[in-house]
Amino acid sequence: MLSDRKIIEHVENQPRKTAGFKQLVRELGLHGEERRELAQRLDQLVARGELVETSGDRYGFPQAAGRNLVTGRLSMHRDGYGFVIPEAEDVKRQLDGDIFVPAVAIGTAMHGDRVLVEMGAARQGRAEGRIVRVVGRAHATVVGTFHYGSRFNYVTPIDEKITQDIVIPGSAAVSHPKTPAAGVLGAPASAAQARAGRPRDSRQDAGATSRHRVLGQEVRRRTEFDDLENVVVDVEITEWPSPTQNPRGRVLEILGYEDDFGVDVEIVIRKFHLPHRFPAEVLEEAQSAESIISHGELRGRRDYRDLPIVTIDGETARDFDDAVHVSRMENGNYKLQVHIADVAHYVTEGSSLDREARLRGTSVYFPDRAVPMLPIELSTDICSLRPDADRLVMSCVMEIDHQGEIVGYELHPGVMRSAERMTYTNVHLILEGDAPLRQRYARLVETFELMRELALILNRKRVRRGSIDFDLPEPVIEFDEEGLMRGVTRSERNIAHRLIEEFMLSANECVASYLEHNGVPSLYRIHEKPDPKKVFEFESIAAGFGYSLGVGALPVRRMEMRSERRARHGTGRPAHMIELPEEVHITPRMYQKLTQKIAGKPEERILSYLMLRSLKQARYSEENVGHFALAAPTYTHFTSPIRRYPDLIVHRILKEVLSVEDGRGVPAHSETPSPWSKRDKDARVARSTPAQKTTALGRAGARPGPSAANRGRPQDDNHSPISEEALHNIAEESSQAERRADDAERELMEWKKIRFMRDRVGDEFEALIVSVTKFGFFVELMDMFIEGLVPLATLTGDRYTYRENTKQIIGERTKKKYSLGDRVKVVLDRIDRMQRKLQFAAIEPEPSRAQKRRHR
Repeated sequence: MLSDRKIIEHVENQPRKTAGFKQLVRELGLHGEERRELAQRLDQLVARGELVETSGDRYGFPQAAGRNLVTGRLSMHRDGYGFVIPEAEDVKRQLDGDIFVPAVAIGTAMHGDRVLVEMGAARQGRAEGRIVRVVGRAHATVVGTFHYGSRFNYVTPIDEKITQDIVIPGSAAVSHPKTPAAGVLGAPASAAQARAGRPRDSRQDAGATSRHRVLGQEVRRRTEFDDLENVVVDVEITEWPSPTQNPRGRVLEILGYEDDFGVDVEIVIRKFHLPHRFPAEVLEEAQSAESIISHGELRGRRDYRDLPIVTIDGETARDFDDAVHVSRMENGNYKLQVHIADVAHYVTEGSSLDREARLRGTSVYFPDRAVPMLPIELSTDICSLRPDADRLVMSCVMEIDHQGEIVGYELHPGVMRSAERMTYTNVHLILEGDAPLRQRYARLVETFELMRELALILNRKRVRRGSIDFDLPEPVIEFDEEGLMRGVTRSERNIAHRLIEEFMLSANECVASYLEHNGVPSLYRIHEKPDPKKVFEFESIAAGFGYSLGVGALPVRRMEMRSERRARHGTGRPAHMIELPEEVHITPRMYQKLTQKIAGKPEERILSYLMLRSLKQARYSEENVGHFALAAPTYTHFTSPIRRYPDLIVHRILKEVLSVEDGRGVPAHSETPSPWSKRDKDARVARSTPAQKTTALGRAGARPGPSAANRGRPQDDNHSPISEEALHNIAEESSQAERRADDAERELMEWKKIRFMRDRVGDEFEALIVSVTKFGFFVELMDMFIEGLVPLATLTGDRYTYRENTKQIIGERTKKKYSLGDRVKVVLDRIDRMQRKLQFAAIEPEPSRAQKRRHR
């Protein structure tokens, strides 16, 4: 079957990384309609910038097409220039940083656009280029502040990296209407905007209860405006910029003044283009889902409704997609049950709900509300494992010995009824001996103690294999009764958090192992080895604290950039060589040992943060390369299908594999004797149908996994219901959606912190230096999870300079040093509202009498 990946792989295997159209037709064995499909796919690949068309009807990769072309993402600076971040890993390794693009070479591109850039001569060791073509636009809409002008109205983007104002043509250019004039507001022109369900004026929804966001109170904002000056609006771009003209657009939605309650969330939602309104057909499909489980739906499902299974979540959670139970088996081992909401039963492939869930990719959680992946009819009701309600689940039942090893596991559909909705806080207090809570939940106390016992065993097993646990705290915003921010505190992970984490990790590994060992193409959660350059940078800083990962001397390769070599040809200039660390032997155990060594030390916060930065981001992939941080050879996401689309896909694949010809699924088994004893397993498989032999039970090490060449490809008769190309696309989209959600959550947190600190200008704080740069150092306040910059220019009493080799700022005369991990006293100097950053000034301690005498 022809696919984009098949074409790209075939071109990549050519000696010169290029191939002609007729060559592809011949070598891929294409006929008739397939030839036309090939032409269409090649056009699409060229349009996306993955291939370029060269002379003679040939296609190749941008960097191998004769011109030094690179595809990447444009990141603009507010001063007009930008940087292109290359997509290809081999290009990243060859470059000393990103590709600089001067303002005159930006062309029609905007911040975030996917572009094709032609690299020219390197200057001062940095690659420089010009943008040849915009491959994909990042912003169909832009959120900004509306202003009236003498010649035309315009909107100033809130994102400072979008450097040009957006012109709003129309009759409102010279008026100050109470109601926007016809030229200002317009219905969405594109299908994408109509698809997003954006209203023409969000004031229509003020005060209404939304079915789209399920946590916290709805935004409270003004119901009318005297005019639109300084009002935040969402604008659709109707004309892209040119070298001589700003972009043009029309207002789609009025959000309110920036300081109005709740508008900050609305701004962030639109800035990051989070789909936040469900189309009518999606809501209709969700509302038509049957909440009562029929007798037919129970056929083939294991019945767990009589067991005291519980959910354990945060206090504000409303979507409960996992429940757990632990018991002691007759042979002394532990029986761990992890039950996950069977979302795939209600969200079927290709349905409106499925398309919407794929578009969103993940639920997004803000401090006082959430933008869910699924409508609340499913996410907080029918699929949610609410107490005292029958719910369909996919179950992973494991037998675990006293070393934490999973002796055997079983995967099957089930039905359960949650006995209690527990919170992390209450479970923690019960385990700490809180008498009133232990009395209230007396029937569950023994189970919780068994859970703690098993969780500690599982954690010790992960430590033995080298799994990394940084245990970095996260910021938590506290609100008062009026919904206003009261402060920022650090989150705490107690034993209840840890036991749920350990149980979910175990279930995820079992599902990933089962699918891989059966040769079923699926989605994996992968975490690749860290980049040698990042390891080199960390080792340089850690050495200043007297620590090391223990990787030894890092081999370095010296090379010259191709563009630099061409530029200096015939000039006699010496070569500018770049040093790149080569592949190093690095294991998660090295990180783990250093984490244990610095635990409780003053430098723990700094080094843990730097270690985390040296690692790559985890992502989804259809190819399993293992999970470095977890030291797990096989891992996936299975336990959160209500809020993550990849989990839903894994459920869908697993259910297909577990299904049998008559549709009854996996038969139930008695509680005793142990269902994983060899004798019982052999007898049961002998009685099963051929289909059940491979689906009834997965046993650790029972089947050899597929070879590296065949990993992820169907073996025997086990076929995934989703093609590998579709899995690849879902993995890419889901990884991007996850990063988008993380960025949005992080940015809103910064907005909240800035607003909280506005009335504290001039206040003094104890702080920790967490980063040192050539323009100053960043501090984190000791009492609050808030960061800010102390600019180099604000340091008084001496002339201070930055030392790159030691990552320190040092006074030339006094030799006063500012280093990573130092504690300093600072005063909040000012707040940059344009960049939304806090600026502090360091407070020098009063000199002692002896210091004064020495100074005199």
